Amino acid sequence: MSATRVGVVGGGLAGMAAALAARDAGAEVVLVERRPSLGGLTSSIEHNGLTFDNGQHVFLRCCTAYRAFIERIGATDEVYLQSRLSVPVLAPDGSRATIARNALPAPLHLALSLAKYRHLSLRERARLTRAALALRRLDPRDPSLDEVSFAEWLKSHGQSARAIDRLWNLIALPTLNVTAEDASLALAVKVFRVGLLDRSDGADMGWSTVPLAQLHGANGLRALAAAGVDTHLNFTASAIDRTPTGSFVIGAADQSFAVDAVIVATSPRALAAFGVPSGAEIAQGLGASPIVNVYFVFDRRVTGLAMAAVIDSPIEFLFDRTASSGVTSGQCLVVSLSAADRYIGRGSPELVSTFLEALRALFPAARDAHVVDSLVTRERAATFRAVPGVSAFRPSTTTEVPGLFLAGAWCDTGWPATMEGAVLSGNAAARHAVAYRSGSPINDVRNEERIGT
Repeated sequence: MSATRVGVVGGGLAGMAAALAARDAGAEVVLVERRPSLGGLTSSIEHNGLTFDNGQHVFLRCCTAYRAFIERIGATDEVYLQSRLSVPVLAPDGSRATIARNALPAPLHLALSLAKYRHLSLRERARLTRAALALRRLDPRDPSLDEVSFAEWLKSHGQSARAIDRLWNLIALPTLNVTAEDASLALAVKVFRVGLLDRSDGADMGWSTVPLAQLHGANGLRALAAAGVDTHLNFTASAIDRTPTGSFVIGAADQSFAVDAVIVATSPRALAAFGVPSGAEIAQGLGASPIVNVYFVFDRRVTGLAMAAVIDSPIEFLFDRTASSGVTSGQCLVVSLSAADRYIGRGSPELVSTFLEALRALFPAARDAHVVDSLVTRERAATFRAVPGVSAFRPSTTTEVPGLFLAGAWCDTGWPATMEGAVLSGNAAARHAVAYRSGSPINDVRNEERIGT
């Protein structure tokens, strides 16, 4: 019997992961991507001779599938991973605290740090333990949790509005891309349990030290070629047609590919065009949450911090991107704004002015520094909206069409819309696609994980 021929539509993280996993399992693979490069929503922009990413993407040590993907594409030397979680939390009044772990086992690894967290009162700090221990007892796979907002649950467990704003949202916002007020409790439990409460090192943070176009795009293309994946860029698939024999044809204006199984690894909005059952309803139900990033290139260094969270300021998180952007003199900082609905429609001059003022309020050195360059990037549909009830719209890897499979961070992985979820979905879709002709049963992605592993 000849090898299964798998077609992958979409060259983001999910598509690349699917293509490599299918090829590693012995399938012949063709991948098509409409853009001139790979990487999907993790991309870079060339601007005035410098390179800026379209978003500040972060992973955690608990993101084992993503980290394995980075190793698979030969990029482990191009990411940084903290040896221990340490996040400075700044305020414009000059006060500072740090969320950090020690060598104790979970959940004691954070106790000392939170006891010293000066952005909350002693009473508020004392109440953190109650909520954390209760959170640890919840199972994110419990469907009833998806009917409750994270903030509603926090308030019922003694958390003040100030504690939610100054602590819980520091984790919820960047991981869920919605505020705790809007977030599904089920997805919040997933993040907090796997990242912070089940193992002591789960939340150690990592990020790319090179442009994302290099980390995922160039390295991914090289790995696909080395694996023997037939990759076609600038290929806009116009249709996926199922033949009477059960195979498929992926068609474009002037070229087509015949395959045994297809993995659609595009945005949810493209599902209906490819004949995915209920594709339009899925896209509408998932919604979209934006991310905005504001880059500043200063003529001098204004902070020695590699990254920081910020409270009582329009800034949420900031990162030093000097080396990856190509800045050789001065410093490049990016302000990363999750759940950025209030900023997505504002003009770049207004955003630059707002966040330059905020940076100068944080760092005295920035008040005398000259802004050499600035850039605003926007992703209007960066992720699905991780709100209560969203799980009903997250599709399985499998579909009602035999041989047609889905991959993407928006699939039902149990994770919010993260790079980890994207890779998990791609790996699962590949297993289904390779097994399709043999009829072997495959567990779906959500059934493969166990809390605490």
